[in-house]
Amino acid sequence: MKRKVVLVTVLLVASMLFCAGCNGKEKAATKEKTEIYVFIAASLGNAMEEIQTMYLEKEPDVMITYNADSSGTLQTQIEEGAECDLFFSAATKQMTALNEGGYVESNSIKNLLENKVVLIKPINGETSVTGFENITDASSIALAGEDVPVGAYAREIFENMGILEAVMKMEINEGANVTAVLAAVSEASNEVGVVYATDANSAKDSVEVLAEAPEGSLKTPVLYPVALIKNKEAGENQTEAAKNFLEYLSSEEALQVFEKYGFSIYTE
Repeated sequence: MKRKVVLVTVLLVASMLFCAGCNGKEKAATKEKTEIYVFIAASLGNAMEEIQTMYLEKEPDVMITYNADSSGTLQTQIEEGAECDLFFSAATKQMTALNEGGYVESNSIKNLLENKVVLIKPINGETSVTGFENITDASSIALAGEDVPVGAYAREIFENMGILEAVMKMEINEGANVTAVLAAVSEASNEVGVVYATDANSAKDSVEVLAEAPEGSLKTPVLYPVALIKNKEAGENQTEAAKNFLEYLSSEEALQVFEKYGFSIYTE
């Protein structure tokens, strides 16, 4: 009789341990990921996708949701209440406006990258344009809107060169962001276009760089600031995850990716 009691006890304990193990595995399998919302300038798309893959290997419990568009559009979305944890802009103008409006964690702002503005044409397209100086010789031009950073930079270049009025009289295909401008030239919808050097670099098979902005024509540095956005909807885990991802963007590993895509690392 005693043997039976001992045997039953052993089986009960083993069964309890097995069930506990099953419950532990089930809880681990159903553990919720922490989602963070990261708004990025369109020109950062390729680099940030690669960085996302690298980061999730380190932090598998974090889900990064990107919203890529022109910095002006992203600024408006944040001001209108879109949920955002991190903003990576292609210009300081939009970051400054959001900071002054109380949307940004001011002490988190960091100018991380630099870019260049270039004039491009379709890879097999014919044009007599050789640079910004004779850009008006083109039959048409793809240009981002003035509220889009690359569009604002282009207009500053034209203004400082004394050709803004002439350029504005051209046949202009106005793009919603730099990606749209790049696509228009890649598809040969326009004879020339103005984009960032990094975008031109990402489309070497379809576009050719005619020239960089002439020295002195662009007084405003093409800086990319990144910062935390005040997200009232975020819980503690989400806020912490956003901070950690922001820190990772400044890591040597992430900076190497940015450099691979043609960005320069900003140094004061």
